[in-house]
Amino acid sequence: MNSPSVSFNQLGLRAELEENLASLGYTSMTEIQAMCLPDILEGRDVVAQAQTGSGKTAAFGLGILSQIIVADYYIQSLVLCPTRELADQVSIELRKLGRRMENLKVLTLCGGTPVAPQVASLEHGAHIIVGTPGRILDLLGRRILDLNNIHTMILDEADRMLDMGFAEDIEDIIRRTPKNKQTLLFSATYPDNIKKMSGNIQKNPLFIKTKVANTNKNIEQFFFETKKDNWYEGLHGLLSKYQPQSSIIFCTTKVQCDEVAEYLNDHSVSALAIHSDLDQYQRNEVLVQFANGSVCALVATDVAARGLDIKNLHAVINFEISKDPEIHIHRIGRTGRAGETGLALTLYNRSEVFRVKAIEALTGDTYQRDLQPPPSKSKKIGIMPTMTTVKINGGKKNKLRPGDILGALTNEANLSKEQIGKIDIFEFHAYVAIDSSVAAKTMAVMENAKIKNRNFRMRTI
Repeated sequence: MNSPSVSFNQLGLRAELEENLASLGYTSMTEIQAMCLPDILEGRDVVAQAQTGSGKTAAFGLGILSQIIVADYYIQSLVLCPTRELADQVSIELRKLGRRMENLKVLTLCGGTPVAPQVASLEHGAHIIVGTPGRILDLLGRRILDLNNIHTMILDEADRMLDMGFAEDIEDIIRRTPKNKQTLLFSATYPDNIKKMSGNIQKNPLFIKTKVANTNKNIEQFFFETKKDNWYEGLHGLLSKYQPQSSIIFCTTKVQCDEVAEYLNDHSVSALAIHSDLDQYQRNEVLVQFANGSVCALVATDVAARGLDIKNLHAVINFEISKDPEIHIHRIGRTGRAGETGLALTLYNRSEVFRVKAIEALTGDTYQRDLQPPPSKSKKIGIMPTMTTVKINGGKKNKLRPGDILGALTNEANLSKEQIGKIDIFEFHAYVAIDSSVAAKTMAVMENAKIKNRNFRMRTI
């Protein structure tokens, strides 16, 4: 086993990759990188169990990029991801890692977006494809996508893809790839269905599991014993006391997500639910609003929340404690990042004490378990956003850029840069967060104003 302190320049990577890693400030490898990169570079199949944020994308990314022959303009590697959000993140990371490889083309192929531009991009060739199973299979079925020459295939967050029902799609895709390819399987958990899949698609794989680190010391973690019929009162009390401006609340089922989100909105907490019943367009709108601060609480299932990277998340609340202690660590690890302090609050009933003990055994920490949720002092909790999201009926297809929107708001609506938040641009729509105190006035002004010399319909959502 390699030491996590091993530096990248000891791997014998191609010169442009080493130079780029140095320019990015990447020197020593993370644990997962040190444990699996040498074997990946040797062409061995690998099963790696590692959490989000462990550096796994760079681990398989450097393996892919080391083998790419840029002069050969055909598809050489395929990365399958469960969601468009994760595929976008992986594509961005691969482009960043390979930015000194001249003419390298990484193409993202995902559902929930128009297929025509993707088909047009494929006609010009690509070296690496990153996509979701449904869209990849669709393009294979149309004979638009050719995977006959790939040498590496990666299944990223494989456990989540199986949870989402992609097993048959993945098997169908694999049948259309070379048998002698290298297959890398990355998963946060290692249930029986992942073991079975590995046995079916990999050749003598190396199994790697990183240690689960003790919970982030920047996270304050509390467990609250609650009676089964007092769950909502417990949640009400926690939110009333701690007043997190940005929180993810984890639920077990889709129905429960919707019910909790409804309860929160009824009690003056700005909340939206996210789960697998939402289509990609709906997911985008929910995530945009949460990430830009115009929604305070995101109520999610584990499956829906996997791959989300939300900055400045103040709290994670487990409406129900996870059955798997590793998933619990994964949940709460979304807060307390980048030197910020975070809060993790978990409700459980007396019969679930063993789950708390399992978390303690995994992390090596001991928690106070006899806490009671704070009493609710009023019916209204009162956690409302400071920002409002404005949706613009124009996007990348209209050649809109963030600077165009920023310029229009500062020049036409006379907003300061401090009153304008995050700007997100998709193919046909754009979203911008505006200080709620000036949102109505801004909308009135912008109704007749132009962005990039054009009128676009705008509305708050």
